[in-house]
Amino acid sequence: MTTTYSYDIPCTLGLESVLADELTALGGSDLQKRRGGVLCKGDKALGYRACLWLRSAIRVQQLLGEFEVREEKDLYKFVHAMPWEEWITPEDTLAVSATVRDSVFTHSGYVALTVKDAIVDRIRSKTGRRPSVDKRSPTLPLHIRLLKGKASLARDLAGESLHKRGYRPIQVKSPLNEATAAGLLLLAGYDGQGLLLDPMCGSGTFLVEAAWIAMNRAPGLDRRFAFTGWPDFEDDLWHNIVGDALDAVNTDVSARFLGLDHHAGALSLARQAVDASDTSDLVTLESGEAADWIAPQIPDWVFTNPPWGERLTEGVVESWTALGTFFRTCPGSNVHVLCGAPELTKHIGMKADKKWEVRSGPINCRLLRYEVRKKAAQG
Repeated sequence: MTTTYSYDIPCTLGLESVLADELTALGGSDLQKRRGGVLCKGDKALGYRACLWLRSAIRVQQLLGEFEVREEKDLYKFVHAMPWEEWITPEDTLAVSATVRDSVFTHSGYVALTVKDAIVDRIRSKTGRRPSVDKRSPTLPLHIRLLKGKASLARDLAGESLHKRGYRPIQVKSPLNEATAAGLLLLAGYDGQGLLLDPMCGSGTFLVEAAWIAMNRAPGLDRRFAFTGWPDFEDDLWHNIVGDALDAVNTDVSARFLGLDHHAGALSLARQAVDASDTSDLVTLESGEAADWIAPQIPDWVFTNPPWGERLTEGVVESWTALGTFFRTCPGSNVHVLCGAPELTKHIGMKADKKWEVRSGPINCRLLRYEVRKKAAQG
């Protein structure tokens, strides 16, 4: 008989509807959108597929238990009573993170420590030995959430955040990570067709994520996931899921992707990402200024994340003015811009016809869509 699990899958704020659509396509049931994520139910295969296929998710957390915590001793008691020998061995390692709000506990670190102690004591009582703690790369990453007397304890199937696809050799300091970029593309209805262009491509995140969507390439194919080291890991099931994903990759893609940037360092990072993601046949990168650039053809899509730093320097203003100049050479294109500083948008000289509220890193942003009419292009 197939076991049904409960999953709690977080995402960037504003991308909940995108994540829900992705989970529905993977076979998730009983979906409930919450702020910054989606709750759903499914079998073990759903958890595996979610790690492999979800583009907009940050983590895939499988719920292990829920219980009431009215006083401090309740937390240790309930965690210790759970069957941890099914999920971890003495040779494994664990790490516990915690979020706490409106609880009898006020310190998340103390909550995490209490959970760890309860697990370790349980395993020691069963085997005479205990697992150790590894905060960097644990066999079993756990997260507990305490909210108004209710505790939810889950294990993280992925381990590292799902935005780490594997094509970026270093983690670029940018508020736009890979999962957010993919989610924004899907939020705007990107269909993987035609020419997509980024006139300020930076490290190339929009370009690579769009190319993978066009290729129907699962974003987790180059990843290792925490669940593959668990006692209840089903190797044959995982092997079949990965095989299906490899078979699903479209190697005959007509879509093309073009990126421009004037910063040599950014272009170097973009080239590394394109090479590592196996998209070099689809993605072309050029050096230049957006204001002076004439694309080889009118793009079907424009996606860009221009500079919008905390300090509005003259260079930032000029960049947004240059964007407006470039957009006017793209009549009929689906033009989208991510902005975390609303005062900059006036320098484009056009009015957005649609806005989505999203969170990029710690910053409240908007994804803006501009309708570039032929009259504007001729003016």
